[in-house]
Amino acid sequence: MEPTLRERALRLLARRDHSRAELARKLAAYGTGEEIDSLTSQLEQSGLLSDARFAESFVAARGARLGGLKLRHELKSRGIAAELIDAHVADDAQAEFERAREIWLRKFGRAPADAREYARQARFLASRGFVGSVVHRVLKDVPEDAS
Repeated sequence: MEPTLRERALRLLARRDHSRAELARKLAAYGTGEEIDSLTSQLEQSGLLSDARFAESFVAARGARLGGLKLRHELKSRGIAAELIDAHVADDAQAEFERAREIWLRKFGRAPADAREYARQARFLASRGFVGSVVHRVLKDVPEDAS
């Protein structure tokens, strides 16, 4: 017997939180747009679906490994509203720097020896979603014990 649209949605939500847009996209093959919109509205009203809860858990799970730019981009691509993104992704420059430095220390742990190595390390940090000023600061302010 084929599971209903609601059963499919509940199975997906039982595994992890989803954003409304993400859940709708996953259910698109199994129902009409109206049915999916109605179902997601019901799930939001009952508290089973919450973009705010999704954003909070997403940032908690990935925040230690990614910079603010990447977190913002990934949340936006999952259909989270800009206000929720701003509420959950802090714009604290010092925290961003410390997170980038921690990631850099785990991956490299020593200052770049030449321009080629500097570029490689900078690309790595940029790919993790850190802004250029933070990347530059991390690679220029190398702690003495890391060299």
